[in-house]
This record gives sequence, structure tokens and C-alpha cells, in this order.
Amino acid sequence: MKAKILIAEDDANIRLGLVATLESEGYGVTAASDGAQALKLFPQEKFDLVVLDVMMPKASGYDVCRELRARGTRVPVLFLTAKGEEIDKVVGLKLGADDYVTKPFGVRELLARVEALLRRGREAMPVAAPELPPEFRFGAAKIDRRKFSVAVTGATTALTARELKLAEVFAAHPGEVLTRDALLNAVWGVDYFGTTRTLDQHVAQLRKKIEAPGMPSPIATVHGVGYRYDA
Repeated sequence: MKAKILIAEDDANIRLGLVATLESEGYGVTAASDGAQALKLFPQEKFDLVVLDVMMPKASGYDVCRELRARGTRVPVLFLTAKGEEIDKVVGLKLGADDYVTKPFGVRELLARVEALLRRGREAMPVAAPELPPEFRFGAAKIDRRKFSVAVTGATTALTARELKLAEVFAAHPGEVLTRDALLNAVWGVDYFGTTRTLDQHVAQLRKKIEAPGMPSPIATVHGVGYRYDA
């Protein structure tokens, strides 16, 4: 069965080009001209991927991604952005985005990233890995895998799917030095086309959520190699 993709792009020429390109590859495509329309269309079908332009009227791509994650959906989100600053990518990652394509982009790059996200979406993360219980300690924090949350010194914070998966991989390999490539393969999949910078940004966000005041981070950086979880 062909995958269904929701596109939200306010530039008509880009939107029509995206629809034509994706439909030519056999995908079922629904298009919205702004973020508000995308949010109305999303519940009407079971979409396998959402492609969002960052800057849109009525509701930005950030707004749409934030609302989708608030609804509890884990559908992969691909951002289209003309901005290249790192801060914009950090904002998107914190909201739960899965990948980016920077304008102008080539058709082959777009299709490769779409297919990679769809493949990872089909390979859903197990609800409970045998080696980890529904709740487990992670340094000074307690992580609840069912609620996608972490509690530290009485304060509870939500975790994104990537952050939770990272914590699970670290917890399953205490004391081991995990290379950046190994972590990317474990969390994003072997077909991920991004850079290790994405991993570093996710680790930084995870650290902020699991660290207790006055205590060293349980996630140590091994310079030039990767990271190590010190249980």
C-alpha cells in the first residue's frame, strides 16, 4: 500500500512541484497552503509522513509540529527551510522534528530523505525492550517509557521519541563507549542522511532533561569518538 504524505507549503509553485514529484514516485499526497489548513487535514487520514515548510502564514511549521506532538502522534516530520542557522534546527529538534531539507534542494535529496523517514517510520520502536522495564533509572533521573517522560528532583519533563530512544540505548550499554555512527544507526537508522551534528544536538537536549543540579552528567563525551553512559 502506498504511503500517504501531507505537505504544507505556502509557496504555490513549490507546493505543486512537491506534489508532482511525490505522486510520480507513487505516494499519495495531500497538500495544504498553510499550517492551519494542515492541522485541519491531518485527522482526516492516516498519514505516514508530514512535510512542513517552516515559515507559513496562520501557523508556522514549528506550530504545526508542536501541535502534532502535543496530540501524541509520532508520525515522522520533515521540515523544509530556507534558513541555515543552527539555532533554527535546534528549535525544530526540540519540537520533535525528524529531519530537514534546506531550500533550494534537489529532487533526489528530497526523495532520499522521504524514503529514509518512511522506512524508519515502518520500523517502529518496540513498546518495551526485554532488557529494560517500563520505568528505569538513568543517573539521578527516572524515565517512564510509557509516558515519554523523565523525572528529576520532583520535576517531570516530556521526552521526544529520539531522546527516549537515546536514553534506552545508553542504558542498555552502561560504561561502553558508543561511537557517533553507532548511535545514529541505533536511533535514526542506517539509512539516515544527516550529520553527527543532529546527534550532538539531541544529546545536549537529553542532558538538560536528565541532569540533577550540582551533579555531573551521566552522559560523558569521549572526544573524537562518541559518548559513554556512566550509570
